[in-house]
Amino acid sequence: MIVGIGIDLVESDRFLDWSAFKKQRIFTKKELEYADEDNARAEKHLANFWAAREAALKALGTGFGDDISFSDISVVHDDNGRPELLIAGGAKTVLKELAGANANVMLSLTDQDNFSAAVVIIEK
Repeated sequence: MIVGIGIDLVESDRFLDWSAFKKQRIFTKKELEYADEDNARAEKHLANFWAAREAALKALGTGFGDDISFSDISVVHDDNGRPELLIAGGAKTVLKELAGANANVMLSLTDQDNFSAAVVIIEK
């Protein structure tokens, strides 16, 4: 049963002017390394990761704040390169309350021109 769905759309150009410090505050080391491996598309990757976070928060029915930090939700890639969400901390607590310990979290990312989009579905 689907218990949460979220979608987000973001312009990738907004990440061009972000300082290294700001990027390190928001994104995980793995995310930054992944983006740096494809330097020509680094901002698109960061936009994808940001959109994934925002879509996940919408699916959880919450936002960033005292209980959920930027590092609580991140994007990792499986052995085939498929993006997946890694949920920890306060976000994991909310996920367990919403969908139980065996929640299934699905992520889809796409980008076109200057836009990145993410969809997150949470199943119980």
